[in-house]
Amino acid sequence: MLIKRPRYQTIAENQVTDESVYQNRRQVLKQLGFIGAGALLSPGQSLAFNLFGDDPPGFKTHALSYAKQENDNQTLTPLNKVTSHNNFYEFGTDKADPKANAQAFKVDPWQLQVDGLVENPFSLSLDELYKIAPLEERIYRLRCVEAWSMVIPWIGFPLRALLQKAKPLSSGKYVAFETLYDPKQMPGQASVFRGGGIDYPYVEGLRMDEAAHPLTLLAVGLYGKSLPAQNGAPIRLVVPWKYGFKSIKSLVRIRITDKQPPTTWNLLAPNEYGFYANVNPKVDHPRWSQARERRITTGGLFASNRIDTLPFNGYEEVASLYSGMDLGRSY
Repeated sequence: MLIKRPRYQTIAENQVTDESVYQNRRQVLKQLGFIGAGALLSPGQSLAFNLFGDDPPGFKTHALSYAKQENDNQTLTPLNKVTSHNNFYEFGTDKADPKANAQAFKVDPWQLQVDGLVENPFSLSLDELYKIAPLEERIYRLRCVEAWSMVIPWIGFPLRALLQKAKPLSSGKYVAFETLYDPKQMPGQASVFRGGGIDYPYVEGLRMDEAAHPLTLLAVGLYGKSLPAQNGAPIRLVVPWKYGFKSIKSLVRIRITDKQPPTTWNLLAPNEYGFYANVNPKVDHPRWSQARERRITTGGLFASNRIDTLPFNGYEEVASLYSGMDLGRSY
């Protein structure tokens, strides 16, 4: 199949540093059976939707500009930086540790369990995961709570396609996620850092309407390739309007529940990390400002490519999900 291309492309392909990889992506994706389009939505596009209804008209074909585009640096983050600057404490706490310590990580065989308050609990192998829904290419901004950010071309499918298959009961209000627990493969899980606070396996959660939103992605690849281990292989969550720690990696379980599930960083430091963790430039982290961010592109990781942070990371289409909530309490 051919990739569906957006009508308007705001990020030129020749801006990508690792150009040889990305120029060949059509052939790579065709071989893997991927289809799709980028997903930086236009600022005025409505995302009114039923939880498990069709995507809004034009969602997969429009695209891909957003407010203040002319003032923002939307160059894709080079592949070598996306795969070498990672927070994945299961493989170590330094940014370079995951790439160094995850090279022997085995993702096959793999099982993803989907259960809880559902009519149809099931377990999927790696091959079965790829058949849940047509795979799409989506270009999302990733904003870390540490005030750095990237722009990444992900490959994946909407989480709600998986939820539809499970058929959540009406009593299911939240979706809980769990990372693989395997200290033999993930040395950080067996390190002294665990004694310092993190209780593995890593867990996360979303409200059901957040999980079912068309922007919420289960990613299985990036830059036209399968996910590297340090980026959350073989399957991870991507929630582009929330801080990066919400986008849990190396998923082995998705569970529907009627209660707000515990989340790892909220358990560790509830005064710093809340359940919702929506990107909000007006709410500082207790130890640093969130008003601006370092966009990692072609320069050094700490180059002067500082830009203003946007509410919901620029995805203001999700604001209606939080109508009536005090957005001044993101944490």
